Amino acid sequence: MMKNVFKAVVCLCCVFTSLSAQDRVVELTNPDESCTSIAAGKLATADGSVMTSQTCDGTSRTWMEVVPAHDWPDTAKVDIYWDLRHTESKNDRLGVILKGSIPQVPHTFAYLNTGYPCMNEKQLAMGETTIVGRKELRNPKGLFHIEDLQGIALQRCSTAREAVLLMGRLAEQYGYRDGGECLTVTDKKELWFFEITGAGPDDPSALWVARRIPDDHVTVSANTPRISDVDFKDKDNFMYSKGLKEKALKLGYWDGKEPFKFWKVIHETGKKPFTIRDFFVLKTLAPSLDLTMDMEELPLSVKPDRQVSLADINRLLRETYEGTEWDMTKDIMITKKIKDKDGIERDTTYKSPLAQNWMTNDMLEFLNAQRGEERKIEKQRTISVVWCSYSFVIQCRDWLPDAIGGVCWWSEDNPGESPRVPLFAGMTDVPESFKVCGHKRYRPDAALWTYRRTNRLAQVSWGHGRKLIEPAVLSFEQKAADEMPLIENKVSALIKEGKEEEAKAYLTRYSSDFIYSTLRCWEEMEGELWHKFGRGF
Repeated sequence: MMKNVFKAVVCLCCVFTSLSAQDRVVELTNPDESCTSIAAGKLATADGSVMTSQTCDGTSRTWMEVVPAHDWPDTAKVDIYWDLRHTESKNDRLGVILKGSIPQVPHTFAYLNTGYPCMNEKQLAMGETTIVGRKELRNPKGLFHIEDLQGIALQRCSTAREAVLLMGRLAEQYGYRDGGECLTVTDKKELWFFEITGAGPDDPSALWVARRIPDDHVTVSANTPRISDVDFKDKDNFMYSKGLKEKALKLGYWDGKEPFKFWKVIHETGKKPFTIRDFFVLKTLAPSLDLTMDMEELPLSVKPDRQVSLADINRLLRETYEGTEWDMTKDIMITKKIKDKDGIERDTTYKSPLAQNWMTNDMLEFLNAQRGEERKIEKQRTISVVWCSYSFVIQCRDWLPDAIGGVCWWSEDNPGESPRVPLFAGMTDVPESFKVCGHKRYRPDAALWTYRRTNRLAQVSWGHGRKLIEPAVLSFEQKAADEMPLIENKVSALIKEGKEEEAKAYLTRYSSDFIYSTLRCWEEMEGELWHKFGRGF
């Protein structure tokens, strides 16, 4: 009895250490270790959809809202607020500053307003990742952060090409104050890779380049500038800021003779234009290219050896490199005597059930102190991380009506443990628990914490916890795969009959029901995990 009580106390301590460590991990996270975005053109995917994705790894809010379409008077303005990305709800204005305004347009589209706004009613979608760049290029006099540009473009544009050009021109006209950012911008036809940074302390404008990704290619951005040679004559596949070459020359980041590589212009000197995440994704999807970490640069995009599916992208966003040379748990082994089928005790070596690739810095330092310098585990930046606010994969599908064709497969907390739920381009509302943010503090009314409590408990002994979590994640993926054809047919039929509002209401109900089913499942698993702690597993 006392043994089980002791185990339960140890588990409780580990859980609360893990939960409280969340804020510390986020605070210690560098901007160049924040988000990951993977995207694919329509000929690179198994179903012909154009896809983008994002893991929002950091302190961004998890609350969301569906902003409806609207008609505006000629005198209307768009107010630009700073720091809405760190609020707890739509009405929270703590720390929010009104910094300016720009003229409004006559009509704006409905869109999904998330920490980094991600999709509108026209199947225009965006994934974001911070690429940092040269600190000396930042200009605090600029008006826009990247999320401001995303929200405006989603309200005003229906294609990726339009959105890229609008964001670039607005940043040049009113100023860009953010650090280096990358957006993978998709619509029903095209995929664009957009990188932007400030233009220096004397110019509140912006330096930016966008390159169209070939339809049969996949691409990735993981917190470092990636666009290489810019073909200034190819207007179909490249867009860029005005006077880009002249400004780069004046700033001293290009000599006017070498090929114009954008990553060299905006990247910190001496750093490579890719990370292990970029490499891992491209290597996984196109192993025949024999890419290596020793290369000076990786291709911006590659043709995958086989077409990728939604499940493939989901799997990559869960990635911790388990089973590869970068697996931090590969030799966290224990040996104990276990009886074989004949009842004979034999020494058996196996991976410790406590081993997991989401260790905090404190956990890793403690473990390495026991192992010694020769057996030290090197920290790896995995794609799936515990400090993730939310993640998504968005599909844009031109063979379906916009309301159902655009679908955002949303997940909160660690993408390696949480389920994905469908949010449709045509839906009009989200559940109340999705309208509050739980990333700044514990809030039981926030959906985030229903997933997070269970996920952290499972991590205490991941070898056991994953036996509950992983089948549940895959079961909801299968549920969606089984039900989506029926949903698509029903909504398409309603729209064909002119019942668009009925179709939108149906999508909103279906999404809410799906979300509630995942929340119930994670609550039940939390109870089962606590029960296992009481029994000491």
